[in-house]
Amino acid sequence: MNLQSHYHGILEALGEDPCREGLADTPKRAAKAMQYLCRGYQQTLEEVTNGALFATSSSEMVLVKNIELYSLCEHHLLPFIGKAHVAYLPNGKVLGLSKVARIVDMYARRLQIQENLSRQIAEAVQQVTNAFGVAVVIEAQHMCMMMRGVEKQNSSMVTSVMLGQFRKNAATRSEFLSLLD
Repeated sequence: MNLQSHYHGILEALGEDPCREGLADTPKRAAKAMQYLCRGYQQTLEEVTNGALFATSSSEMVLVKNIELYSLCEHHLLPFIGKAHVAYLPNGKVLGLSKVARIVDMYARRLQIQENLSRQIAEAVQQVTNAFGVAVVIEAQHMCMMMRGVEKQNSSMVTSVMLGQFRKNAATRSEFLSLLD
């Protein structure tokens, strides 16, 4: 049974008529949308970074702020939407700027919980750059908490992962966190 057939069955189980005018093409559209929203499963770290590493003598912090992200909570299949801040301390190489955002997107476009997403991004940047340290902070709003359950509209979740010098060195960590304001 393909994804489109499953959506047809979901509509029927909800008590809808999947053949009525407004829903006739919904199973096909929903299947296509879900495949797009989960396209990260078809990507690899090597593909999204595409060898975009460049030599540098700098070991100063590189920070990419406010990378918007859209993901689906693995518990309810509802969106969470937010932004990621990713920093690293170069160890002879810097990563092409757009590749940081592509790494965020690749992992965000998989069924996720935010805590794991933060770690996956940090570990991927570390793997690609061999940086002295990597830091990731994500702030997101979760539709599973806003649209159902406790229905808290103004809540957000913040997660962080600190690797290498960001974990070991309080001054480095503080510098990173102060740059997020």
